Parts: sequence; structure tokens; C-alpha cells
Amino acid sequence: EHIVVADKPHFLPVTPSGLYLQQTALNRLKKQTGIQTLSPIHRIDRDTAGLVIFSVNPNERAQYQNLFRDRLVQKVYEAIAPYSEVLAKRLPVTYRSRLQESEHFLQMEEVAGEPNTDTLVEITEISKPWARYRLTPGSGKKHQLRCHLNALGIPIKYDQIYPTLTPYQEYELDFSKPLQLLAKEIAFIDPIAGNQRHFVSQKMLNLNM
Repeated sequence: EHIVVADKPHFLPVTPSGLYLQQTALNRLKKQTGIQTLSPIHRIDRDTAGLVIFSVNPNERAQYQNLFRDRLVQKVYEAIAPYSEVLAKRLPVTYRSRLQESEHFLQMEEVAGEPNTDTLVEITEISKPWARYRLTPGSGKKHQLRCHLNALGIPIKYDQIYPTLTPYQEYELDFSKPLQLLAKEIAFIDPIAGNQRHFVSQKMLNLNM
């Protein structure tokens, strides 16, 4: 096998960082599989749950990473965010903007200029005051989905960064309120095996949580 796919829980970082040197998706997978050469070919935020792909062989890693670089991977996310009747009438819509890092390293911000991000936003279920959204990013900038939904006036439920940056307490995380964002699907043509790959997360966000 060339890759291993993990269905990561909320709050677990993909790789070691900050205070999280041992409790990572990478370390857990190495222990579970016994494969010490595992390496992630892409990343998702620690706050986000869902699919992460790891390469098994170091000499094949670049070929898989190039799929993401060249935008040859179809990714679908799911999010719980406020229901907006005004916005719902516009959906589905592809939202585009130019994102760059803000003065605060934790946040990204929209600026004037040629768009460098795009996200197809669809609504799939309504349970007022919340709704379930299907998000299909055409690009992969940091915090893209969180920024785009915030810009549309529907910040993701339990987001501690957008629209307002909450003072961050590493030791006092509220595990009862995970960011309601899930990396739900990934599809691509395997550059090594040559076949179509399609993975779906078994996790489900609770619309009424």
C-alpha cells in the first residue's frame, strides 16, 4: 500500500507542534501501523476533524504532494454555521477573495486584489437557527473555509478565531465545543497505482449539538 488515510478527531494536530509533541495523528498512526516512514502529504487544522492522507514511502511522497499543489484533488468539507435566509436564496455560490496573513499570526484576512481563493458553498440541511453546509474549495489557503463563511456572515459554529480571536488557553480547551468543520471527502487519481481513489469520513457533525 502506498498511502494510509486517517479520520482525525477534533483537537488532534496532524504533526508535532507547540505543546503537542506526542499526541498527534502522525504518532498515533505510527504506533497503530508500525510504519515509521509515514509522513502527511497535506494538513488540516488541529481544530478540524476528518480525513488526512499519509504517504508510506518517502520516495513517493512528492508525487502525492504534487496532486495538492496542482489542484488535482477534489476535497469536500462539511460545516455547521448559522442559517441565513438572505444567503440561502443566493446558494449555491462560489465565493472568491484574496487572503493573506494578518498582523496577528493566527488570523488570515481578506484584502483587495486578484482572488487567490475560491469555495463553492451549498446548503444541505436546515435546522434553524443552524444549517449544514457543503464546502468545495478550489484552492487550499490557510483558514480559507473559515474566512469565507465568516465573510458571508455565517461564521462556523464554535470558531474561536473568526470573527473574533478568543484568548487562547492551551490547557483549558473546551472539548464540548469543537469547531464544527469536517474534512468529509477526498478524491484523486493515484499517481502510483493509477486508479481512482475516493475516501469518505465516517464522522458526522451534529446539526443540533
